[in-house]
Amino acid sequence: MTSRPIKILGIPGSLRQQSYNRGLINAAQEVAPQGVEVTMYLLHDLPLYNADVEAEGDPAEVTRFKNAIAEADAILIATPQYNASVPGVLKNAIDWASRRPRTGGDSVLADKPVAIVGVTPGKSFTEPAQIDLRKILKFTKSRVMPEPQVKLGAAPDRYSENPELPDEETRQQIRAALDALVEFITVAEAKAAAAD
Repeated sequence: MTSRPIKILGIPGSLRQQSYNRGLINAAQEVAPQGVEVTMYLLHDLPLYNADVEAEGDPAEVTRFKNAIAEADAILIATPQYNASVPGVLKNAIDWASRRPRTGGDSVLADKPVAIVGVTPGKSFTEPAQIDLRKILKFTKSRVMPEPQVKLGAAPDRYSENPELPDEETRQQIRAALDALVEFITVAEAKAAAAD
């Protein structure tokens, strides 16, 4: 691990107050290793992407979202699955974040380390949604962590005691994903430093 604190932006891809995937970000905040800070970012206030609106300048909430991504060392996305794919609210957020600044250069998602986790009540374990999300993030030039892939089903059974925090087994899987993400960030930084 690097000597400085590592900042991870946790994004639940659901707007529901007691979303199971919001619970995964809650878990990440609880089990984060020492020196790692997980900040949750809720997508409630992001407008729908509209090129006409963008042409007038990013709305304040879009600017806030892009700044949060830029300031983070990595992103942790907890995605639900709607109709066998990525929720619209999450896709909309990525559409905004993927836009390049008018002054030139890449978007805030380019080269940004990303880890994906997800839980669903059903038996698909969010795999179709995660496959689509990886495809989208490849297009945005983000660096998606390959392993571990945290794909969880039977969500109600994982939140029997607290609807906002999953059980110990699930928290352990989230901790393993965070440990791997820290290593993923560290290796990438070492490679970038060696290339300079």
